[in-house]
Amino acid sequence: MEKRGHNILFHTHTVSGIVISVALYVIFFAGSFSFFRDAVTNWQLSHKVTVNDQLPLDLDRQLAQIALKHTLTGRDVELNHYYNVRNIGVSLGASKDSLARVEDQNAAFFYLDTDTGDTNTYMESYALGEFLYRLHFFAQIPYPIGYYLSGFTAFFFLFAIVTGILVHWKKIVSHFYVFRPWTKLKTLWTDAHTALGLIGFPFQFVYALTGAFFMINGIFTFPLELGLYDGDEAKMNADLGYAQAVYDSHGIPLENPFRIDPFLEQTRAEWPNFNITGVQLHNYGDTNMHLTLTGKLAPNVKFNGTGQRTYRFRDRKIVSETDPRTNNTYSAGVANTLLRIHLGDYAGTALRVISFLLGLVSCVVILSGVMVWLVARDKQNIPPKRRRFNYLVAKVYMAICLSMLPVTALEFILVKVAPRTTMEFIYTTYFCIWLAATLFFSLRHTIAFTNRWTLISGGILGLLVPLANGLHSGKWPWFWYAESYFDVLLIDVLWTILGAISLWVALFKLGKPNSASKRVMAGQRKLSQ
Repeated sequence: MEKRGHNILFHTHTVSGIVISVALYVIFFAGSFSFFRDAVTNWQLSHKVTVNDQLPLDLDRQLAQIALKHTLTGRDVELNHYYNVRNIGVSLGASKDSLARVEDQNAAFFYLDTDTGDTNTYMESYALGEFLYRLHFFAQIPYPIGYYLSGFTAFFFLFAIVTGILVHWKKIVSHFYVFRPWTKLKTLWTDAHTALGLIGFPFQFVYALTGAFFMINGIFTFPLELGLYDGDEAKMNADLGYAQAVYDSHGIPLENPFRIDPFLEQTRAEWPNFNITGVQLHNYGDTNMHLTLTGKLAPNVKFNGTGQRTYRFRDRKIVSETDPRTNNTYSAGVANTLLRIHLGDYAGTALRVISFLLGLVSCVVILSGVMVWLVARDKQNIPPKRRRFNYLVAKVYMAICLSMLPVTALEFILVKVAPRTTMEFIYTTYFCIWLAATLFFSLRHTIAFTNRWTLISGGILGLLVPLANGLHSGKWPWFWYAESYFDVLLIDVLWTILGAISLWVALFKLGKPNSASKRVMAGQRKLSQ
C-alpha cells in the first residue's frame, strides 16, 4: 500500500475510533452483561424458570388468571414470551363491543407472573437485566435519538475495524505474536490494542454489522417506502411478510366453553421441537374467533425455522400456516438469522460466556486505543495547551468508561437489598452514582489513579454481590445448585470471578510503576494542574 493510502486509512481509523470510543465502550460493556439479561432478572428476583424459549404449557390457566381482572370478551388478546423469566407479556386490544365498559374500550399491556398470577406494568416489573440490555443500545435516550446514536456508532465502528485491519495487513501475523510490556508506554498500548483487536475481530465485526442493521435499518427502508410504495407502509410490510391478518367480529358469542391448550398440543405434535413463543386470540369469545400461534424450531434442529399457524375456532380448521421446517420468507430468514447471531441464543450458556469474555476484550481494545491516541500526542513538540486538552479528553473518557465496573457492581447490590425496585429507582441510582464517579475521577486524579481504583473498587464490590445475595435471601450457592436455580448461581459465580480478577490485576499485575511510567505519571499530574 502506498504511503498516502496508508495515511488516509490510519487517520480514518484513528478519528472514527476516538470519536465513538465512549459510546462504543458503553455498548460493549452493557452488551456483555446483556448476554445474561434473563439470568440477571432471575437472580434479582430469586426466580427459577422451568420452561425456556417458549410460552408455558398451561395457557388456559393463564387466561383464567387474566380474566379475573380484565374482561376478555370482544378483545384481541395476545400472549408473548419475550425472555426466559416467569413473566409473559399480555396485550389486550380495545373491545369491539359497542356496549363494553369504559375501561374495556382502551387497549392495555402488562406482565403476568405465570407462577403467582400477579400482574404488573412495565415500569413496576422493570429489572436490572432489562436496564443493562436497553442501555447497550441507548434506549434510555428518547426515541429515536438513542437508537440512531447506537446504530451510527456501530456503523462507524465498522469503518474503524476495516481500516484497522487494512493498516496492519502486511504485518498482521507478526504483530499478533508481539507483546512488549517492558518497553515504552506507547509500544505497550499499541501491542495490546493490536493483539486483542485481532483476537476479537470476528466478534466485533459481526456485532458492528448486526447492531447497525437493527438500529438504523429504518433509515434505509424509508426511501424504499417512498420510492416503490408511495409512502404506504402497510403495503410494504405486507410484501415483506410482516403484515398481520385481520378478522372481523361477528358479534355473536360462542355457545360452548373453549380451550386453547389442545390447539397448542396439536401444533407441537405435528411440528416436533417447535417452541411456541406467541399466541394471538382474535375476537375472543366470538363465533369468528381465530387463534394464531407463532414460534420457532429449536436451534439444534434448524437454525432459522420460524413458523406460524392460524386456527378458526368454530370448526378447528387451519386457515393459514407457514411451516417452519420448509417455508420461510427471505426477509424473515435474514432478520431472524441476524437476530440470533446478535443475541447469541443458539448454543446455550457456553456461547454466552464466550461472548461475554469477548465483549470485555473489546472494552480493553477500546481503552487501549484511547491510550495509544493520547501517548502519540504527548510529545514535546506539541504545544502545552493542546497537550493539556488531549489529556483532559482522555482522562474524562477513561473516567466515564472505567467507572462503569464499580457502578454496575454496586447496582447489583442495591437492587438485591432494596425492598422494591422500579424503573425510577434503577435509573436514579445508576446514573447518579455513575455521574458522581465520573466527576470524581475526572476532576481530581490521573488516569493511572482512575485505572487502579476503579479496578479495586469494582473488584471489592463484585465480591460483595454474591455475599449480598446470600445475606438478603438467607440462601447460599449450595442451595441454588441443589434446587436448580442455575441463573442465580451463574450470576453469583460470574461476579465472584470478575471481582477476583479485577483485584488481582489491580494489586499484583499493575505493579509498581517503572521509571518510564513514573515520568508519564509526573507528566499527567503536571497536565492535570
